Amino acid sequence: MTQHALLFMAALLGSFPLPTDTVVAHLQTHEASSGATEQSNVYMPLLCSPPPVSISPSSSVHTLKPADIAAVYTLGMPPSQRDEASRVVSRLTELLSMFNPEVIVHRQTSSQPRSLVEEAEDLSLFLSNQESHWKFVLLFVPTGSMCACVPHVSADVDAAVQEVEAALQKVKEELHHTLLHVVIWSGNHQKDIRCECMEDENVNQGLLKAALLKALQDSIDQLLKNPKWQSTAEDFTAVLQSTPLIYLPNSDPENQFSALNQLALQLWTNLLQPSTGQKDLLDDSVITIPCPTQERPFLRTEKNSPSEREKDLYSRSSNLTDPVMGTEIPCTDRHPSPDIPTSVHELRPGDIKVVAAVGDSLTAGNGVGAKANNLLQVITEYRGLSWSIGGDGNISNVTTLPNILREFNPSLTGFSEGTGKEDSPGAFLNQAVAGAKAGDMVRQVRVLVDKMKNDSRIDFHNDWKVVTMFIGGNDICDFCTDTIIFSPRNVVNRIRQALDILHSEVPRTVVNLVELLNIVSLRDLHKDSSLGCPTWLVRLVCPCILKAREGSLELQKVNDFNRAYQHKMRELIDSGRYDTHPNFTVVLQPFFREVFLPVLEDGRPDRSYFSPDCFHLSQKAHTQMARALWNNMLEPVGNKTFRQDFTTDIKPKCPSMAEPFIKTAVNSNYSFPGPPPTPTPVTNWGSDFYCVNVAPSDTVPTSAHRVRPADIKVVAALGDSITAGMGAKANDLLQLQTEYRGVSWSIGGDKILETVTTLPNILKKFNPGIKGASKGQGKWRTGLNMAVSGAKIFEIPAQVQRLIDTMKKDSTLDFQNDWKLVTLFIGGNDLCQYCNDRASLSVQNYTHHMKTSLDMLYKEVPRTIVNVLEILEIEGLRRIQRDSLGCSVLQKYVCPCFLLGGEDSPELAEVKRINREYQVETEKLVYGGRYDHKEDFAVVVQPFLKNTVVPLNADGRPDTTYFSEDCFHFSERGHADMAAALWNNMLEAVGNKQTYNNFTNTRNNIKCPTEEHPYIFTKMNSLPVTTTTTAPSDSTPLPLTSTSTSTTPIPTLQTTAQSLTPDCLGKLPVWFTVVLAVFGLLIGCAVTSIIFLYKAKKTKTSLVTTVF
Repeated sequence: MTQHALLFMAALLGSFPLPTDTVVAHLQTHEASSGATEQSNVYMPLLCSPPPVSISPSSSVHTLKPADIAAVYTLGMPPSQRDEASRVVSRLTELLSMFNPEVIVHRQTSSQPRSLVEEAEDLSLFLSNQESHWKFVLLFVPTGSMCACVPHVSADVDAAVQEVEAALQKVKEELHHTLLHVVIWSGNHQKDIRCECMEDENVNQGLLKAALLKALQDSIDQLLKNPKWQSTAEDFTAVLQSTPLIYLPNSDPENQFSALNQLALQLWTNLLQPSTGQKDLLDDSVITIPCPTQERPFLRTEKNSPSEREKDLYSRSSNLTDPVMGTEIPCTDRHPSPDIPTSVHELRPGDIKVVAAVGDSLTAGNGVGAKANNLLQVITEYRGLSWSIGGDGNISNVTTLPNILREFNPSLTGFSEGTGKEDSPGAFLNQAVAGAKAGDMVRQVRVLVDKMKNDSRIDFHNDWKVVTMFIGGNDICDFCTDTIIFSPRNVVNRIRQALDILHSEVPRTVVNLVELLNIVSLRDLHKDSSLGCPTWLVRLVCPCILKAREGSLELQKVNDFNRAYQHKMRELIDSGRYDTHPNFTVVLQPFFREVFLPVLEDGRPDRSYFSPDCFHLSQKAHTQMARALWNNMLEPVGNKTFRQDFTTDIKPKCPSMAEPFIKTAVNSNYSFPGPPPTPTPVTNWGSDFYCVNVAPSDTVPTSAHRVRPADIKVVAALGDSITAGMGAKANDLLQLQTEYRGVSWSIGGDKILETVTTLPNILKKFNPGIKGASKGQGKWRTGLNMAVSGAKIFEIPAQVQRLIDTMKKDSTLDFQNDWKLVTLFIGGNDLCQYCNDRASLSVQNYTHHMKTSLDMLYKEVPRTIVNVLEILEIEGLRRIQRDSLGCSVLQKYVCPCFLLGGEDSPELAEVKRINREYQVETEKLVYGGRYDHKEDFAVVVQPFLKNTVVPLNADGRPDTTYFSEDCFHFSERGHADMAAALWNNMLEAVGNKQTYNNFTNTRNNIKCPTEEHPYIFTKMNSLPVTTTTTAPSDSTPLPLTSTSTSTTPIPTLQTTAQSLTPDCLGKLPVWFTVVLAVFGLLIGCAVTSIIFLYKAKKTKTSLVTTVF
């Protein structure tokens, strides 16, 4: 089983980078090498240290250690996801095998559905004669058959709890030496006519599902608090795992395995005694494997780790209640206008007769009045406490916009009171709906207008009204599920449609459009477990914010979208669209634009501003929001407060004799900038160049790790139709077959950089005499562009040979002394045709032909740096669509294996896996040490296409201007962006290169060499590089000349590269490398001997299991 644990570690390493505070090693994915010996050396630091061999197992369940567990059993496996749950349990067992290699897992294979009690009876009977060994039983409580939105959901929860109680009773009576953990399992709901309500667009599915899980969690927790589950003999106890297992299926096998790994680690973490100061990392790509400690060595029970500690910690983290929620209004002039104003620009606060609001859960008031430890109260909509529309109490104890306005007009109407949904009597003109998005605003506005027209308390045509709209939070929470639907332009267009209705139908109205807050800062609440935040719940409610990795492109996109939403809102109002007549206006209130997350004195986020879910806002925050909104309303347009610190006391402003009116654009003398100017037509795809450090080395360098861009004398390229420039400048199908080699990203040399962006044109800025670039179109002036349209990887060796012959014959080149830059990009055609010839286009053959090609360059071409491009993620092509014959027909013809399969088809999943394996094997080959033994040769992987980002236009749709007429090959614009990305990768250190391309086409996107590092980056001159012993298969030193006969694989040691400066180039003596290698081998043997000695001493009676 220890082998299995190593395999599990391998799976984790294969899926994730592994910096961890809990385990000793910090290992990155790209550092792992192939080979069994190397894997053992890499994975061993991830295994918890083996404990001392105990003389006898523990006599008490409360002092049970992982090594004491002999077998793992399960009850209640979720019927619809039995296979996934089983794999999670297998992974958990593999973790347990670190402590007891003999541990086994008992699997249920019965296909007949049985109740939980029946399963408990069968398990009790099966184990009746096995009393001497400690057993771990995992009891699943699946929620797949429960519906969160039906009225009888409480009864379903009660029934599930009763079934758990009956099963526990049976197990407790019959089993001894047993630790039982109860865990709630949540996956996708089964299609059930009973749960059609979850398909309703007005239902906040995430919040309801989270509430169901929390209700079930709390009910079972209450059940297990009963002392009867604690055996007096201390040989049995039942514990509830503190967090539900939430599994969301994914068609991508890699993501699916990653999700299962995370669930297994969650189970493992909750199985151990909790450690102090444990972090709750948001980044799913970071694996943290906790180990038992000397202070907390046991498996978790209620006795040795009482849950009250967590509740104490939770309550100590902050105080959610504030006795003073009122506000003192210092204003002395509270009178309305002498006459009812006829212009919205002469409106005093006392003239307002009606308030109304539309929006989402923040306006509906979800959780505003929730008690500190009552997460379920977040479902309750405290509309009377809502910042913009609530009317509970008065300004002395509840601060809301209506309560402030009532100080100026006591007869104000429209505000909401108490709790309830939008259709409850107390909601009145608060028509906000929890979970609403921008697309729901039209419906809410129509309901609101009807209510105002038909209510006898409102004089629809004569009463002045304030309507507050706050929306967009749920759009940004879901934007990653569909960047088109939730693009900034589309979201704000939906807001515009709702505002247009108000503008055309509702007279005498001021609309407050509150700018979307920066929601990304909420992530900080879920980075520290000491705050007690239910991160699992927020993942259901707002997945796109929490799932993005720190420093990732996904997180950057969240920030970009958030800012773009804000910008588009400002752009809409600045158009002047809503200032066409004097009795209506829309004013953007920007106080939320830059909100600082409130923090405590120790720097941790202050939970008192949030509801128990750490997502919705508490009454304390609603108080500050109401004050900030009121102040914004009295501040002139163009000079409103947009940066807010909620930890400071926000003092309410007052209208004055000089400025008595609610501020609008007109009475602020604000000039609308109007729509943004139409950008000037793009006439070329050139780039601007600002680098100043463009000189070559003082003397011609002899090391590939000290080559400056200006030292490059020759450029060359190998590849397929992308490098050949096929269709790059095509305007019709006829031109699609033309090879525009002069604009090819890696080798084109047409014109100059300011009009054509290519790698040679960038290098011309450093060395105007550079040779090898291809020009024009066709095959007349190809230079050293050896690419052939339609080529596959097996044809690259022939291209290499042709390149070598051509360079040797060219009298303008100094083959031996000129520094050369060769770019290799291949694999697209292999992937596109993989499903038609799996054998020839296998990963093994791909690697073989890549190795053959690089070997030829390594042996025969001196003074060379080779750029190897990782194959892009071709799946993105499925999104590239254009209403043309070329896109609709030719695209699928060119790449059938990616484009013809169904979205969730096994064929597509297979070719996506092959895509990733091509990438992985390319890195292994290049960085395996095989090409590290010549000072004048280097191979570098340039990974900017590894995580390909489909370029999007302003509507969030794929931008087809980057692609040619067939929606497969790149246009000149696409080539220009690839050239800039390749160049920038060359100036980034290995291990810190950008692995995606934004496709921004900005003219100032060209990076420059620095004085600190003026060289093109290679593996050896990049820092930091971890010292690793590479596997023989990847590190076979190649002969330095083609006539050498030495082919014996020799493991080599890659030393940590030092920063190569112009003054210094350190070299290690040969004897040092040999001694260090032998020393490493001895250490490896010693560690292996210790492990096997421990295993030999470990005696355990094997349990023979019978399958149900």
